[in-house]
Amino acid sequence: MTRKILALAAACTLLGGCATVTPQPQVTEAPKPRMEQQSAQAQIAAVDIKTLKRKIAIGRFSNETRYGRTFVTDGSLDPLGKQASDILASRLVASGQFMVFERPDLAKVTAEQSLSGDGQLVGVDSLVLGSVTEFGRSTTGTAGFLSATKIQHAHAKVELRLVDVKTGHVFFSASGTGDASTESGEVAGFGARADYDESLNDKAIAAAISDVIGAMMTKLKERPWHTDILKAQGQTVYISGGARQGIRPGDTLHVYRAGEQIKSAQTGFSIALPSTRIATLRVTGNFGDNETNEGSIAELTSGTLTQTSSAFVAE
Repeated sequence: MTRKILALAAACTLLGGCATVTPQPQVTEAPKPRMEQQSAQAQIAAVDIKTLKRKIAIGRFSNETRYGRTFVTDGSLDPLGKQASDILASRLVASGQFMVFERPDLAKVTAEQSLSGDGQLVGVDSLVLGSVTEFGRSTTGTAGFLSATKIQHAHAKVELRLVDVKTGHVFFSASGTGDASTESGEVAGFGARADYDESLNDKAIAAAISDVIGAMMTKLKERPWHTDILKAQGQTVYISGGARQGIRPGDTLHVYRAGEQIKSAQTGFSIALPSTRIATLRVTGNFGDNETNEGSIAELTSGTLTQTSSAFVAE
């Protein structure tokens, strides 16, 4: 017995000699107060990116499936197609990168404008067309002696296309899929017994749109950033776009003369010859209180602006 105790004591001594104790880190205050740190981090995160808001409209968004066709209540737009259109419009507006205009309910907008006498319909750069090409619901489950489960599943697929309104050319097309499900169960009469879950339709369509909207937004951003000149008065130049589009005092912008438009016999499209830089601007201030009326004031630092009808501003 004594030998066992001595052996155990020796083992503990060896283990104790090998072990190391990591000292606890000491909490120290940073040189700057916490509020200043958070403010600095927010400023770093708020990177100024010039993203001229594209003017887009969502046109026809149809339901090409058989689901819900017997419940059409809104003319050419059945509930499923209108649901997809509304979700897409909400996502585009929430992104803060686009000016979204109404097209499916345009008749209602013009009727309201006729009452107010202040109609200012604006043309768009691109038209978004789409359709729900797949949609289905299924219910599966298992039943035992004392237990039962029920799984409701919804699947959706949407197709989106971007159309150049000037030419009618479809320059982008992509599809997205989404799924949503819910499960309920009961044991010996206790638990949840789920009825038909209508919200799964929304979730499946929203997931399908999320699957494709990123690619669509990336395609729109590939187009060069530019804006137009509102007025040139001596050395002062007024341009469209302000703080909400990332234009800040101190920014340097360039003015280009648009190249001549020549119609191609091969494609039938008008092709612009390369533009020419004619002036440089430095932004001195912004004006306007919303994205529809904002602009910037700039001073001419080089070049001349004798004619602005065919000129545009870019980085």
